[in-house]
Amino acid sequence: MKLGIMASGIAALGWDKALAFCRRLGLEAIEIPIGVYPKHHLLDVTEVLGSATLRQKIKDDLARHGLELSAIGCAGNPVHPDPEQALRFEKAHDDAVRLAEHLGAPTVIGFSGCPGGAPGDRTPNWVTCPWPTEYAHILEYQWNEVLIPFWQRKAKEARAHGIQIAIEAHPGFAVYNPETLLKLRRHAGDNLGANFDPSHFFWQGIDVIEAARALGEAGAIFHMHAKDTGIDARNTRQNGCLDTKSYGDLAQRSWVFRTVGYGHGEDVWKRLISMLRCQGYDGVLSIEHEDSMMSFEEGFTKALAFLRGIVIKEPAGKAWWF
Repeated sequence: MKLGIMASGIAALGWDKALAFCRRLGLEAIEIPIGVYPKHHLLDVTEVLGSATLRQKIKDDLARHGLELSAIGCAGNPVHPDPEQALRFEKAHDDAVRLAEHLGAPTVIGFSGCPGGAPGDRTPNWVTCPWPTEYAHILEYQWNEVLIPFWQRKAKEARAHGIQIAIEAHPGFAVYNPETLLKLRRHAGDNLGANFDPSHFFWQGIDVIEAARALGEAGAIFHMHAKDTGIDARNTRQNGCLDTKSYGDLAQRSWVFRTVGYGHGEDVWKRLISMLRCQGYDGVLSIEHEDSMMSFEEGFTKALAFLRGIVIKEPAGKAWWF
């Protein structure tokens, strides 16, 4: 396994300083975010897609800093019910696939997105229960009329470019847990899999080791984000885990994103990494830092120090002891 970085947290540094930051930390891989959601971008996608010279410079820069390009990230809602919004997100996704192909990244990471509740809606509608019965009807519409046809098409298009699609299960979108991810994969085909991010599972009460087992047994883990979640036991006991308060309201929320090791300890992360290895995932652990309690540099450096002590790097080899 290699230690890498989800670079949205360092994109504001600019290309050269961001790569220098990665080299100083001794990182081995980088995931470059593009698209609509990130506040800062490391690359001007239109410029890069239009220039073979610039694409070669990017490859040379990455090689000079000892960085593998693990994925192109494209966080967005490409099935947004507002047609204008949907076109922006879909174009960003298509650009990400083309960029990944040109730069030699195997994977494009994104969200499933969330449609509206019915034709003509203008805002997404995330359903969390089956009753009253209109919610069940919303789910049928979202999956059968929007999600499945869209991702069948996009998975096929990505395969034609030699790229695989890694969906990050994320609450607020139609795919938010292993079950919904595997459901979409069954319909869209095996070129669509998971960007395994345990931070979105922890607060739902999902056992991340069992989630890794289920997705791994399906051959569906294409990439991984290393991000943690801290659960406030008192707030959760009082209000449950669904929480719409600001991520900055640290004292009142039921849970917040944390730097790796500050939500769950070594035991959990060692078992998770071991399960990933057991299921055949030997790729990049891409550190994503969204910890409101830490500066961008401290959050990354602490996560890196934590993971260096538990990551499994060497091939297992034979069972030499018998």
